[in-house]
Amino acid sequence: MVTKGLDGCLFVFPNQAWQEFEEKLRALPLTNKSARQFSRFFVAGATPCELDKQGRILLPATLREFAGLDKEVVLTGMLNRIEIWSKDKWMENNSFDDMDDIAEQMTDLGLII
Repeated sequence: MVTKGLDGCLFVFPNQAWQEFEEKLRALPLTNKSARQFSRFFVAGATPCELDKQGRILLPATLREFAGLDKEVVLTGMLNRIEIWSKDKWMENNSFDDMDDIAEQMTDLGLII
């Protein structure tokens, strides 16, 4: 399943991971406006894509436009999904210059390395 991702990329989920994500979205309260918007963001444009004989997928134009995919792209593996980035957006969002600060913030989320 391919859908809009955060920071301007696309998320590609294997079926099992997508089903788990859907369950989490279903658990959100419908009475919460932010929860409805969050769910809409991911689900409204979600598209099942199948690999062709050469291992490629055809991304819908709406998703290509959202991610600014034109020529060069970056694929990254992210535990339970793949992210598809335009090369320009990848460079803009992932310079990793502030990684020490980010690492410190992760301790607030319970991640200690």
